[in-house]
Amino acid sequence: MIKKLLCLFIIGFILSICQQDLVDAHAKPMLQSESAILINAKTGEVLFEKNSAAHMYPASITKIITGIIAIEEGNLDDIVTVSENARNVIGTRVYLLEGEEVPLKRLVQGLLISSGNDAGTAIAEHLDGSEEAFSERMNRFVREQIGVYNTTFTNPHGLFHRDHKTTAADMAKITQYAMKNGKFREIVGTNEMEWIGEGWETTIYNHHQLIRQYEGVTGVKNGFVSLAGFTLVTSAEQGDMELIAVTLKAYTSEGSYTDTSNLLDYGFENYTTNVIPKGTIYEDELGKIYRLTEPVKFTTKKDEEFAKEFTDGGILKVYDINENKILKETIEPGELTKRKNKVGVSLLAQEPMPKSNFHKYIYISILLAIVSVVVYFKKRK
Repeated sequence: MIKKLLCLFIIGFILSICQQDLVDAHAKPMLQSESAILINAKTGEVLFEKNSAAHMYPASITKIITGIIAIEEGNLDDIVTVSENARNVIGTRVYLLEGEEVPLKRLVQGLLISSGNDAGTAIAEHLDGSEEAFSERMNRFVREQIGVYNTTFTNPHGLFHRDHKTTAADMAKITQYAMKNGKFREIVGTNEMEWIGEGWETTIYNHHQLIRQYEGVTGVKNGFVSLAGFTLVTSAEQGDMELIAVTLKAYTSEGSYTDTSNLLDYGFENYTTNVIPKGTIYEDELGKIYRLTEPVKFTTKKDEEFAKEFTDGGILKVYDINENKILKETIEPGELTKRKNKVGVSLLAQEPMPKSNFHKYIYISILLAIVSVVVYFKKRK
């Protein structure tokens, strides 16, 4: 009788540990950063957020928008003459000298790889004559080209100004836009490069540490000023998933990197990007033919089933297993011209899949071993 009770106690204990392991595996990341967001870069769908609409000071992640503007609206072959104002800017620098002539592309590299504040000022003055005028361009650009409205920039580098603010959600969209540009993507993904200037000859290394520490990281920018804390924007790609993580106001550099790594782990381990291929043909109830001329992408949990519905008028809908709408597309007869009516569904409330079944298999093996021992001694008796 005692042996039976002991056996039942051990079995219950193991099962409780196994259950606790599964609960922990379902848990969302616990972050130090005050504000954060994780999105699927291919679809824009939100996978996790924490105070992502709160206004925060961005620090040097500001340079993401400065860089993409210089690439898209400037001529990277232009030769820029460095001003006294750019030479004397405070903070992180690439040690430009007054009167030095530098290609615009080299300034963008110094800005995004080595976080040169002097490079940011030189870019702003070259394109618009002053930091103030360039800031007006930055604000127009993010509203008109990207479609974010909760961000205000007052300078090109991110040095503190009380009105220089953004949100994690806006920075994710800005980064999603910027990473579609091949030149920008190449620069922010550069690990190291030789820097030969009049005032500085060295090898510069990307200030974003996860470029070297996390598999699949492709960029983009870190930042710090005292009132902003540590800020970090990261893009990473593994398999069919490309993620963008933004963390704002961590209290230590290590905390910002840990938070970001945890967000990326969460996204890659629990979600997948689904694609309805280009050329897929649908027919509505009236016999009209609709063909996708662009692939349609949406996010689901890994191994999650979903259902597609095509209704009269060319409406394609995708639902998850709980009949929550994941996607809604309006398709023109014969082709998909634009994504006219996409309903982006937040996946925040959905529980992620367990990280691994490894521990469960160990517990089951131990349980079987105990049962075998009990049976063995019972037979001997």
